[in-house]
Amino acid sequence: MNQKISTKRIAMAGLLAALTAVGSGLRIVIPVSIGGNSAFHLGNIFCALSGILMGPGLGGLAAGLGSAIYDMTNPIYISECWITFLMKGAYGLAAGLTWKHLKIRPYLRDLIATTAGAVPYAVLYLGKKYLETMIVSGVTASGAMVAVVSRLPATTFNMAVAIIIAPILSTAIRKALALNHITLN
Repeated sequence: MNQKISTKRIAMAGLLAALTAVGSGLRIVIPVSIGGNSAFHLGNIFCALSGILMGPGLGGLAAGLGSAIYDMTNPIYISECWITFLMKGAYGLAAGLTWKHLKIRPYLRDLIATTAGAVPYAVLYLGKKYLETMIVSGVTASGAMVAVVSRLPATTFNMAVAIIIAPILSTAIRKALALNHITLN
């Protein structure tokens, strides 16, 4: 399929990538007993927004790129920026695919699509932490599970905040775009 991407869509994807990077930087770091730190942050909201506003392709790219850019600005995370790109890209991709295929009321569509991006991302993130703790730290499987459980509160909070806020922002953004006769297609 030979489909052109408009300048507006490229600009919007760039804006969402930038917002994702900034949102990822707005964080409260929490020390956890096994495996370093966990954090509350706003990046997941923009990963979800990327998917539900831009669709699976550009939305996944904006979510992954913005999150990877944040990782590249922090020496602690720079070595895993490529993993973040893939996992957060999957977040935007899943949200965008779900949104694209649902034909229901807009707010409910955004809510379900955001959840469809958040849940698989949380599973990927916790799975990565489990493997990372076992392989890098040399901890047993049960010790790695303790590390994963210690991250559940922050992961659940980040997921819940994105599921609540992204559909609200999407509704406001779509309304503002419509009032100004701007389409993203």
